[in-house]
Amino acid sequence: MIELLAKAEAGGVDDLTASGLLALAREQKATEERAAAGLLVTAAQWADLHPPESIHHAATFAVPGCEHEEPIAGAGTPLVAEFCVAELGGVLGISTTAAKRLIGHALELRHRLPRLWAQVHAGRVPAWRARAVAEATIHATPSLTVEAAAFVDAQVAAVAGRIGPAQLDRLVAETIKRYDLAVPDPASDPEDGYLYVDPRHATLHDQEVHFAGTMRFEAELDMADALDLDRALAHGAATLAALGSVEPLDARRSAALGDLARTQTALDLHHQGTATTRTADGLPVAREVVLHAHFDATFSGDATVFGPTGRLEERQRLVLLDHIRDWCADSRTKVTIKPVIDLNAHLTAPGYAIPDRIREQVVLRDRTCVFPWCTRPARRADIDHVIPYDHDAAADGRPQPGPTQSDNLAALCRSHHRLKTHTAWRYATVGPGAFEWTSPHGHRYRRDPTGTTRIDESDPPDPPGIPSPRRR
Repeated sequence: MIELLAKAEAGGVDDLTASGLLALAREQKATEERAAAGLLVTAAQWADLHPPESIHHAATFAVPGCEHEEPIAGAGTPLVAEFCVAELGGVLGISTTAAKRLIGHALELRHRLPRLWAQVHAGRVPAWRARAVAEATIHATPSLTVEAAAFVDAQVAAVAGRIGPAQLDRLVAETIKRYDLAVPDPASDPEDGYLYVDPRHATLHDQEVHFAGTMRFEAELDMADALDLDRALAHGAATLAALGSVEPLDARRSAALGDLARTQTALDLHHQGTATTRTADGLPVAREVVLHAHFDATFSGDATVFGPTGRLEERQRLVLLDHIRDWCADSRTKVTIKPVIDLNAHLTAPGYAIPDRIREQVVLRDRTCVFPWCTRPARRADIDHVIPYDHDAAADGRPQPGPTQSDNLAALCRSHHRLKTHTAWRYATVGPGAFEWTSPHGHRYRRDPTGTTRIDESDPPDPPGIPSPRRR
């Protein structure tokens, strides 16, 4: 097998027989799985080197729409320093969130799923399967205790990790009941011992946008609510058909759900007497979702001609001009057209505050947080002074080192803004929308509108105050 790999590295794959190619593919897959298992060990050891100074500095996952945060691994695992995660993510070429997930899975497997951890390193379970189990046990609702996680570990290890998502969900639900982790259902008899997990939810999968401009909305409803909604959608679909729609039934039911949402929003606002812009029928504008669409445009005489495709800032998605026209045709859709901002213009402002025009220019230029491999939208990010603004410069008669101007501003999500402020991560502007970052361990990255690239260094310098692993 070593000969086959050597021949492949030497460019001699074309000389292999069919049997040789199969053997080579098998060995390459085994090498990949060994590397994935080894990466889990490395991630866990990286966590061991970076305990938090206090619980307030431990790495966590922010929960959208909630004030609380979730730990990156379950109860019984060691905490990890918040700011060490970005360094690991940088060298792996992944986002800080993905690096948190990797470290969390490694700790969950090592400390709470030891049987599965052992099978991964024995080569009996692929790392990706084990990570799927770890993801389920970390984020189970309610949280799994150490004993409950051990039960899941024993069941999954017994089948060498061969468990599908549906089976895993059922196993976690059984574990929650077995270990009395769920809260009692207030509507049930408290003496019957029934433990209840409320499965109701309504979830928009906004990261899964179809090229046709659709998103998937998933819900688990109370039985009565579900039946009522089904009847409402059936009535709405029949109404659309009676009005001349020739679309399939499923498409009409989907449209009816959107109409139901818009109508309900409008009625609620109308009854509350909210002062908003109103349409011709006296009801307020119903759509409250704001989408930022960008299209290339040319002029033909006095008319503006838009290109057929554009870009949505939200999730950096492709959007068709026809879809925008359909959305804008709805009488309850408010459309705002903003003037074009020259992204190459050098805008300045006195003082520390960032005017709206400069903020909008930075958002449009950067599109996302400019930290290496981060994809969080710039519109929801902080605008940071790359060279910090000196609030005492004017009083001391010194020139301002960090002026509020286009080439000294960048979009940073709150997490990476804090990281830049409180750690040894540093960056500098090297061009319009282009930045070079240096990590505490001396690794360098370039972030520009095309993405993130590594700036190779033969021997990165040691971070301040940390001995070099090479000498150690």
